[in-house]
This record gives sequence, C-alpha cells and structure tokens, in this order.
Amino acid sequence: MRTFIIAAAAAGLLAACGQKTEETTVERTEGPVVSAPEAPVNAPVDTTPTADAAQTPGASSFTEAQARGAIEAAGYTAVSALTQDANGLWKGTATRDGKSTAVSVDYKGAVSTQ
Repeated sequence: MRTFIIAAAAAGLLAACGQKTEETTVERTEGPVVSAPEAPVNAPVDTTPTADAAQTPGASSFTEAQARGAIEAAGYTAVSALTQDANGLWKGTATRDGKSTAVSVDYKGAVSTQ
C-alpha cells in the first residue's frame, strides 16, 4: 500500500509539472539598460581656484593650512601666517608678481585681494 501511495504521488507530480508544450519567447531590445534622463541635470561644481572673487562671509570649516593651499593654488607665494576674522574669512599677506598684498579666503575657497 505504501509503495502504491508513493507511486501515485510521483505520477501526480509528473503530470502537474508536465513537459513544456510551447516555447515562450522574450523579446529583447538592444541599447542601454537605463535611459537618459528627460529633465536637465545640474551642472558640475566648479572647483577651480578663484582669484579676486567676491568674498562671502560665513562660518569657515577650512583649517589655516587649507586656506593657505587655496591662496597658493591661486598663484600666490610667501603666504604669511593667516588669521580668521569674525566673518569667517582667513586673512594674511602673500606675494604675487613680486608684490606683497593682503589676501583673504572665504568659506567657499574664493581668494581675494583686499
């Protein structure tokens, strides 16, 4: 009896699964998986050093060394010790084209002469 039940269960499973009688086809499209956005995207952030840009007061997260690096990247040499004023601007003196001048760096990294 036990063998008969096992054989009947196996036959039922085979009948339920059965063989594929019809192949299903999937249409594939060529091209990228993700389409381009329809809306315009934001322009990339301009990270080039700025010289003589308008200064923006605000709390600066730059260290003195980072502010010095921004001044040097703008083409200045012999950067003095820098101090931070109440507006968050790093200020000091630096040399460019043989002339010493007062310079400052705002929280955005914009370098300006004073």
